[in-house]
Amino acid sequence: MEEQVKRGSLEMASAMLISGTIGWFVVMSGQPVLEVVFWRCLFGAGTLLFICGAMGHLRRGMLDRTALGWAVVSGVAIVGNWVFLFAAYSRASIGIATAVYNTQPFMLVALGAVFLGERITSDKMLWLGVAFAGMLAITVQEGAPAYGAGAYLVGIMLSLGAAFLYAVAAILVKHLSGVPPHLIALIQVCTGVLLLAPFVGLGALESSSPFTWFTLVSMGVVHTGLMYVLLYGGIQKLPTTMTGALSFIYPIVAILVDWAAFGQHLRWLQWVGVAAIFLAVTGMRQGWKPFSSVFARP
Repeated sequence: MEEQVKRGSLEMASAMLISGTIGWFVVMSGQPVLEVVFWRCLFGAGTLLFICGAMGHLRRGMLDRTALGWAVVSGVAIVGNWVFLFAAYSRASIGIATAVYNTQPFMLVALGAVFLGERITSDKMLWLGVAFAGMLAITVQEGAPAYGAGAYLVGIMLSLGAAFLYAVAAILVKHLSGVPPHLIALIQVCTGVLLLAPFVGLGALESSSPFTWFTLVSMGVVHTGLMYVLLYGGIQKLPTTMTGALSFIYPIVAILVDWAAFGQHLRWLQWVGVAAIFLAVTGMRQGWKPFSSVFARP
């Protein structure tokens, strides 16, 4: 059991490390966002197709038409999530966009209450308030990145939109219990290829440098195919609390990459906002109940 937890921790941590570097690849590719997402989906589809075949997930009867429909719709949400998040990098910076994007658990709680009838406790409302305060701190002190196109507040809104679409995809995937997650991911990226193909111009990429192709292939093979294998492998071996704790490697690495690669420093109020979001998400994922503890009957 201990060996399984160690292996799961290594897989989860590796997946989060990989995720934290994707912003650098997006910016350094120098390509329009829609084309970046298209190539990520295309190369990711090839990688996941090989992985699903090797794992025996391409057999008949693995999913019915209803499940396929839910997977496709979730794919639309996931692709939109990537488009919004990648567009936010050049406006709010990689670090800030990733930190704001990590408010997705609160989006999931809200959607769960609306569509699944899940109860929102006073403690969850407290953590939501802390996260909202962090959002205000980040928003008040603007700091558009040197490598971007400005429009800091637009970047914040795009990050929130990406978080919302991720939560939508997570709600939809709840209808796919019993379907292998790697197969769901394959359907999602294939959906992305079909959705974005009309918007891709191949002319500009014909003269692109080998480095540009390296960034695009890496986002498909490493940041999609390999990352999904490591992520799902880790999730299957770890308790939920440990999974939630290790997921914070992702935004921390993104902030460090932003600083090391582009010299992007967060201002003091932005640090306060990021810390507040981290605290709120940790409190909710770990099930901390400060409100209930204070007002509990003796």
